[in-house]
Amino acid sequence: MPAVTVAVVQFGGSNCDRDTVQALAHLGIDADLVWHEDGLPEDTTGVVLPGGFSYGDYLRAGAMAARSPIVEEVREAAGSGTPVLGICNGAQIGCESSLTPGAFTTNESARFQCERVHLRVENADTPWTDHFDEGEVVEFPIAHGEGRYEIDDCLLYTSL
Repeated sequence: MPAVTVAVVQFGGSNCDRDTVQALAHLGIDADLVWHEDGLPEDTTGVVLPGGFSYGDYLRAGAMAARSPIVEEVREAAGSGTPVLGICNGAQIGCESSLTPGAFTTNESARFQCERVHLRVENADTPWTDHFDEGEVVEFPIAHGEGRYEIDDCLLYTSL
């Protein structure tokens, strides 16, 4: 199996970046913290956009970080088949940069939510889910104020 080196991209306000590197190391995956102004290393075989509050999320969650030059590199890498995972604010950056269709908006409750949720694995054939079984229910912690993902049916079905 070829060596895996995951770039964990740091933005001003990232706060789960070191946790992400530690979690990947626990899985036996080499990961490097990469400051957003430095660009992706040549040996990158995966990318994680971690959580936090990039640039304070003053405009919209992830909107300012999505304009960082490294995000264009991440889009190019994703287009070439490199797996990209957005966690929390990183998922919002993914939507804001068109890596993922749709948008994140304020939670329906209009409150910050910090809890554990159960998710069912719909597809176990991805680099991020291949340790699970399809249909398995897994527990994940969530913490967000803008975690309501929205996508219209037309966009959803054209992006599949």
